[in-house]
Amino acid sequence: MADPFEVRMRFTSQLQHLNASVNSSQKAAHYALKYRDMDEDLHSCILEQLERNSMNNRANIMYFIEHLCDMAQRENHLDFVRMMQRDILRVVDAVAPSDGSGAANVKVVRRVLAGLQQKSVLLPDTVLEIEAGLAERDDLTKDTHSALSPISPNSQQPPPDMTTNPAKRLDKRQIEQRIEEDRERHKRLRESIWAVGEDGDGEFERLWDEASEIGEDDWGVAEEDAVERRVAGEVE
Repeated sequence: MADPFEVRMRFTSQLQHLNASVNSSQKAAHYALKYRDMDEDLHSCILEQLERNSMNNRANIMYFIEHLCDMAQRENHLDFVRMMQRDILRVVDAVAPSDGSGAANVKVVRRVLAGLQQKSVLLPDTVLEIEAGLAERDDLTKDTHSALSPISPNSQQPPPDMTTNPAKRLDKRQIEQRIEEDRERHKRLRESIWAVGEDGDGEFERLWDEASEIGEDDWGVAEEDAVERRVAGEVE
């Protein structure tokens, strides 16, 4: 039997070193399910790291939670799911605190909540209730996102006022890290949008189903185009 202290320390280290890649989240989720007999202890590790680490790391842990719940459902170990359902408000408050210090994470919370609802981890009413609380933090989110966004060298806009902006708690390294991680996630999102099945015909079939029936007007337009092409060829 594995030493509980060692399992906890290894899992904590994995949470602390999560990044924007799917592999890092899946690796940590596999580890948690491997030691599912210690699920309560590992769940407490997640809560502790959410409340102790940087806002960037908290965003990564939020994405990890979705992977963990998804894997737990597929492996029919629902204790992780039930504990996350119980503590979801505590999780949200840690990732996007109401004081504005984690305003840049509000979008992260919304995306993960939508994913958890889609996977039937959270009820729609629960998500709506949490969303009502997040809406009050939108004003702070706008200012913080402007602080996290790179400024063009030709821009005449002065740098954000770090004395009043909630992003003042992020140093330059953390801001650059967050920008790179967001870019990586956006890249993966675009890749998943354009992903096709093994047969490669899914996109064609979708466009075919959405296309309207060919009518007499369509034939008329096609004939006119053909005549124009023939005339153009004769002129040349």
